[in-house]
Amino acid sequence: MFVVVSDIKVKAEEVENFKKWFAEANQVVSKFDGFISRRLLETKDGQHRVLVEFESLEKFGKMHQSPEHEQLHTKASSFMETPPMPKFYNVVVS
Repeated sequence: MFVVVSDIKVKAEEVENFKKWFAEANQVVSKFDGFISRRLLETKDGQHRVLVEFESLEKFGKMHQSPEHEQLHTKASSFMETPPMPKFYNVVVS
């Protein structure tokens, strides 16, 4: 399994709108081959992290290069103070 963990800084005034949009965007991303999950995490002090799981790097890459993802990424950027800071992982023990 391939996992992406992205720390994001959502504009304070956009947090609720971002959460609503994130749920809607999951409907698009979930249709891609290899999709497992996409979750928004929030700390008690309001920091956010996105966790995305795909069956493989290759299947994630196909989604990431799609026109649908480009549209989602453009919209997501409008909610953020800075670009996401992703880290990429392969699950080695489950």
